[in-house]
Amino acid sequence: MKPEIAVLKMIYEPALAALERDFTVHKAYAAPDPIAWLKQHCANARAAVSTTTTEVTRAHFEALPKLELLACYGPYVTLIDFAAAKDHNVIVTHTPDSTAEPVADLAMGLIVAVMRRICEADRFVRSGAWAKQLFPAAVEVRGKTLGIVGMGRIGREIAIRAASFGMKICYHGPRRKDDVPHPYYSDLEALARDADCLAVTCALTPATRHLVDARILQALGPEGFLVNVARGAVVDENALVAALANHQLGGAALDVFRDEPHVPPALFTMDNVVLAPHMGTGTREVREGRAEMFLHDVRAHFAGLGLKYVVA
Repeated sequence: MKPEIAVLKMIYEPALAALERDFTVHKAYAAPDPIAWLKQHCANARAAVSTTTTEVTRAHFEALPKLELLACYGPYVTLIDFAAAKDHNVIVTHTPDSTAEPVADLAMGLIVAVMRRICEADRFVRSGAWAKQLFPAAVEVRGKTLGIVGMGRIGREIAIRAASFGMKICYHGPRRKDDVPHPYYSDLEALARDADCLAVTCALTPATRHLVDARILQALGPEGFLVNVARGAVVDENALVAALANHQLGGAALDVFRDEPHVPPALFTMDNVVLAPHMGTGTREVREGRAEMFLHDVRAHFAGLGLKYVVA
């Protein structure tokens, strides 16, 4: 019989198809109560598949008594309970790929899209309105100030791209980076006040949860724009919706949300909002590279061979 694998969240279709050729695959992500479903259907699963955005708790490990391997399709494993994995003798692997460049590409695209009203213009033309009225003026990107929240690898790549568009760069983080030439702000509110656009790229931690709150949005102001390619919970989503609804913010471009894939319905009706389905790393090149690494370790585990991408 084929070994059984529990898939906790949707992954790249070709990678899933490859799993289904070699293993008996149980798709837990479609169940309304995944933990209960795992207990009922996956008692014999020897491997499980997660993603960067999948929280894997002790309850998951307890629901899979024969689990040997947890393979994360993605590079980040901060949402996995490693203490529970160790207690259950489960090996954890990941795909240590580079996400900075494709995420920065998307972030720059979102900056241009929301400031130049590209998505709104697309809807305007498709609706036939162009024959009847002039499209409203947008805002130039050139010469504007971009405030980057989190000058890590992604933030640095965004800075390179934004500078090539003629933007001025400044940043906020827990500390000044000696090798970053752009102005540093220790006070995020002051950065938001001076920026025309705020790009959020920092990791989600207890310290950064709701870091961009109503106070920061108010400082960014009715002419300012927010772009989030980090994690949804870094921004206070309720405060963001309120600021947009009350015209206290110029616009927002969002690739991430607090409760993905659920998006606040109020955002659907707002012309000054650009929405994306967490696609920062959603390129063919990234997904195929991840699939190769991911499938290597899954197959190697069941063949009794060495694993390349073990985290713990």
